[in-house]
Amino acid sequence: MERLEWSAEFELGIDVIDAQHRRIVDYINELCEVEDSAGDREVVSRVLHNLVDYTVSHFAFEEALLEEVDYATLAPHQRTHQSFIRRIDDLKSRFEQGEWVVAELGGLLQTWLIDHIQSEDARYAPEVRKRFLSRDSVDQRSWVERAAARFFGR
Repeated sequence: MERLEWSAEFELGIDVIDAQHRRIVDYINELCEVEDSAGDREVVSRVLHNLVDYTVSHFAFEEALLEEVDYATLAPHQRTHQSFIRRIDDLKSRFEQGEWVVAELGGLLQTWLIDHIQSEDARYAPEVRKRFLSRDSVDQRSWVERAAARFFGR
């Protein structure tokens, strides 16, 4: 599995979401770094747990933002997230049962994340920019801070 380099073509123009996507890329790259650490399952387990946990939190944050702007096709977007969560939960479970799924998980995450950002997320970006980013900056910041505390424990 090769490292994934962040590219401007992944950016949606929504700073908070772009930052979260960059963080997921960082976690994927951490997984790449420990991919060959089969002897140290504890390190891989920690990275895997952090990656899955952060991705699930990101999805919840993103869905809350889409709900905030009354995004018309939120339900199908949520189903896409739920389907992906089931896939990564399955891989995480297989890892916990002793199977070495690191390369499979990393490849899935890389492919899925880039495709999801450039297709699904790109569809909602104009609406979020219009309905959310046009708000007063204090209102935006307040909402983002509350949502980050709720979903990321910050």
